Amino acid sequence: MTQTVIVLTEDTLLDTDVRQVVDHYASRDVRFQVLVPADTDHNVVQEVINDLGLLNLRRLWHDITEPDPDDAEARVEATEALRLSLARLEAAGATADGVVVQDDPLPALTQAVHNHSAAEVVVVTRPKMLDDTFRRDWASRAREALGLPVLHLYTGSSIIG
Repeated sequence: MTQTVIVLTEDTLLDTDVRQVVDHYASRDVRFQVLVPADTDHNVVQEVINDLGLLNLRRLWHDITEPDPDDAEARVEATEALRLSLARLEAAGATADGVVVQDDPLPALTQAVHNHSAAEVVVVTRPKMLDDTFRRDWASRAREALGLPVLHLYTGSSIIG
């Protein structure tokens, strides 16, 4: 029987992310439902603290100088991230589809879990020092709300959050 695994990602899944996800579920018959939020609201102070803590000066400059995208721009960026993520999953031999969701993805994640009778959730994000430390990251919030296994991967790395 095919199980559904929901993948929540804040950016386009990189090849390393896809490889980790597909390899993790290689022994099971799964299909992936990918959710990408149209992110329009960044907490600049929080992002700056995260960037400084991780010594990511390039990202720090971006977070300080770039304004938040408007709704239309955020939706276009999320749609492209979804398209590329689905293409990479399918190229890796996975069955996947997905949707763009609102800025706060937890309500859509909860709905997707119920609609697809999902067995597990995979959250793929950049490291976020404050959110991760205080368990306010998407993965921790999903574990609390859903009571399902939630795997938290940091994009582009083999680090599990």
